[in-house]
Amino acid sequence: MRRIAWVLLLVFTFTIPWEYSLDLGAPLGNVARVAGLLVLLAAIPAVLQSGRMRAPGAVQWLALALYLWFCSSLFWTIDRAATFDTIRGTFQELMIVWLVWEFAETPEDLRALLRAFVAGSWVLAVLTLLNFSSPAAIAAGQIRFAAYGQDPNDVARFLDLGFPLAALLANGAGSNWLESRWPERVLAIGYLPLGLVAVLLTASRGGFLAAAVALIGCVVLLGRGRARAVLTGAFALPAFLAGLWLLIPSQTVARLATIPEQLRSGDLNQRTNIWWAGIHAFANAPIFGTGAGTFVSAAGLAPLDTAHNTALSVAVGTGLLGLTVAMAIVALVALAALRTDGSLRVALLISLLVWAVTSLVATVETSRTTWLLFALIAVAGRMAVEHHSELAEYFPDPLCPYRVNVARATAAMGAPGVPF
Repeated sequence: MRRIAWVLLLVFTFTIPWEYSLDLGAPLGNVARVAGLLVLLAAIPAVLQSGRMRAPGAVQWLALALYLWFCSSLFWTIDRAATFDTIRGTFQELMIVWLVWEFAETPEDLRALLRAFVAGSWVLAVLTLLNFSSPAAIAAGQIRFAAYGQDPNDVARFLDLGFPLAALLANGAGSNWLESRWPERVLAIGYLPLGLVAVLLTASRGGFLAAAVALIGCVVLLGRGRARAVLTGAFALPAFLAGLWLLIPSQTVARLATIPEQLRSGDLNQRTNIWWAGIHAFANAPIFGTGAGTFVSAAGLAPLDTAHNTALSVAVGTGLLGLTVAMAIVALVALAALRTDGSLRVALLISLLVWAVTSLVATVETSRTTWLLFALIAVAGRMAVEHHSELAEYFPDPLCPYRVNVARATAAMGAPGVPF
């Protein structure tokens, strides 16, 4: 049963980036929701059959505490229906933290999950390109493009998180036996240009800024100890930029070009008005909040609006107590990333930074991608302690090739891993 649960977890991870593009209707919901329920149905008997369950870590306990606090807010919420919907949805997101922690047992499993996420990001990018080339979009004169059923800003955010993870997988491509097969090299390296084109087509200004952060990190990752690769990329860059200039519609580029103006004006597409409304709502219930998921009601916004800021959304809904728990989770995830080393540490920290940038202008506390990222980083931190030498084998660092050689020698001798 554990094997079945593990395969379903990979499928679940693969569906998360493009989940909203395939909705199966009531009562099933989108494809990721269905996949998640299947994983849970397999995971529970798998744990019961084995008679053991991995001891939860600090991130798992705090995630449970946050969920229980969400549930407790039903007693004082100003919008019971919104809070109930948030509680029901949050359970589906937070269970990812436990599933990944329980069934990802080795560095090979961690690498497989990263591949599944990048493969799902590929699907999202391709669906965005298909929307760009569709006759309906051309006839309507669209300037923003996104995969069917998805918001352009969300698409850009999901795609941005894939960049550092793809660069991490590409870091060993060509030289490492783990990435010797061409499909795996294409998956890792090919995503970088494809994902960038898709992000630009969304015309998401926040997504573009986060992509810039992610791509700078990718350059750092891919350029570590590879002067020849850096020179090759520098020579190829002008041709790639020229291709983008010809491919991306001028109106889309014009929208992205308004970023400096938006920053100077301080308006940020009217987000500052929403934030001020949220601050006033927070001042009315600073300790306990107005109830999970009630930001729109508390701030007096239109039903389709969101907080456009994750910390403010959590603060208004669950007060300082909920915000403290949420910030503690982020801090522990960052510490887990720092527990790793080499290219893996760089990639995980960049991913977390990209998430932080997007959370400033988006509401992502109940997003599956958020909790999947946190779960992956938490597991990587655990493996840095339990499987340190093996982790160096599966995530080689070009600046420290001796780590891989020592890891292989250690494994051959059957000795326990040596911390470097």
